[in-house]
Amino acid sequence: MPQSISILGAGSWGTALALQAARNGCETMLWGHNPQHISQVKQARENQRYLAGFNFPANLHVTDNLQQAVSFSQLILLAVPSHAFKNTLIAIQPFLSENNQIAWATKGFDSETGELLSQVSLAILGNNINTAVISGPTFAKEVAAGLPTALTIASNSESLANQLTDILHNHCFRIYTSTDIIGVQVGGACKNVLAIAAGIADGLGFGANTRAALITRGLNEIMRLGIKLNGQADTFMGLTGLGDLILTCTDNQSRNRRFGLALGQGQSQQQALTEIAQEVEGIGAAREAYLLSKHYQVEMPITEQVYKVLFENLEPKLAVQNLLTRDQKPEN
Repeated sequence: MPQSISILGAGSWGTALALQAARNGCETMLWGHNPQHISQVKQARENQRYLAGFNFPANLHVTDNLQQAVSFSQLILLAVPSHAFKNTLIAIQPFLSENNQIAWATKGFDSETGELLSQVSLAILGNNINTAVISGPTFAKEVAAGLPTALTIASNSESLANQLTDILHNHCFRIYTSTDIIGVQVGGACKNVLAIAAGIADGLGFGANTRAALITRGLNEIMRLGIKLNGQADTFMGLTGLGDLILTCTDNQSRNRRFGLALGQGQSQQQALTEIAQEVEGIGAAREAYLLSKHYQVEMPITEQVYKVLFENLEPKLAVQNLLTRDQKPEN
């Protein structure tokens, strides 16, 4: 097993991954951007704000010094929100060498360009640094609790995928590998949009039939876009496609689902965000996925209605009516 890993992003998911690596015996550094928060984490030896109740092992170190975090290990894993991904890469770039390897567990598109995060990474870091994407149906609290979990690591570097597997894999945390970096990213980003849709439907009082239809037709939308972007069809039937979609659409641990639920029950976006008090990645993803669908002429009606609810103030009930009154067509 590699001796160390640096994880950038001290939210719930970054903390869960840091706990997983440290419990497996890896020297782990967790970085967060907020000095006050990191000071509290250091003192409590747990992340009371985002993942309370899980004590840090002695080999899990914490810092708010980015250079210290980057110099701690040649292997760096980003778990920052998608809107902070580009700036984080720019910030660490001066401290990197060709010996570094970069992975990310961030799900979403670049908020400025709509690009996949792998495209952002390539533009900033070039192609001399090995990269990997970690994604799949995972709630941070369940990972921290040691409940059985499976996810996917996608990389063009077999050695990097194997290193990450060695660090994270154990009897309750199973890793699968893939080379479909595009498909894994599209699935991880777009499922959050569908989770908002499922939450809205449940908030409006619709039933299991509606939720099942949204998941099924939503998967169809994700596949259409993903294949257009050169992802592989089989990827979307796996953990990072169907698996993640089921997870986020059906369980209230999903912040995106809870956000949609609040909207369906009549709350404003700001009320819902204040109540959740964490990142809701599906909001930005809805905008970027909608714009990509228009650019590539990919039909994504559920995504379009979510976009209109979030950015054009469409009433959620009218969004559902728009979906139900679309022209009849064969299922494909």
